[in-house]
Amino acid sequence: MILETPDDTMAFGRTLGAALRAGDLVLLDGPLGAGKTTLTRGIADGLGVGGRVSSPTFVLARVHAAGGAGVPLIHVDAYRLGGDLTQLDDLDLDTDLESSAVVVEWGEGSAERLSEDHLVVRLTRHDDDTRTVVLEPHGSWTDRVNELQAA
Repeated sequence: MILETPDDTMAFGRTLGAALRAGDLVLLDGPLGAGKTTLTRGIADGLGVGGRVSSPTFVLARVHAAGGAGVPLIHVDAYRLGGDLTQLDDLDLDTDLESSAVVVEWGEGSAERLSEDHLVVRLTRHDDDTRTVVLEPHGSWTDRVNELQAA
């Protein structure tokens, strides 16, 4: 799918956020500037969670209280971890995952071990500032991603 503007990225995020439920793990993949944090802002809007969504690069994780959907959002940025899974383990995400939706930027290669049911969202930024999104579903997301793409 092609996202032509940041508003399109937000809109797709809202659609994804509205589909999330407690226990969902979403891994965002893409280079710097690909739109991962913008997408997460849309996800937060779709979930109706409170608080300003910004990149949690320096704190590793931010928790956003449950909103209208009743599901809190945990937003993690694993960029600084550089493959050091110890710090990821220290966040205790496997426990939080039971009652929250967890979105991890830069998490592929480490965070997918939290759940075999996860969605990888690959964002590619092009020279004309459009973005391409590729969804890679795993486990239960294999069935759910069809509903997401139809929305």
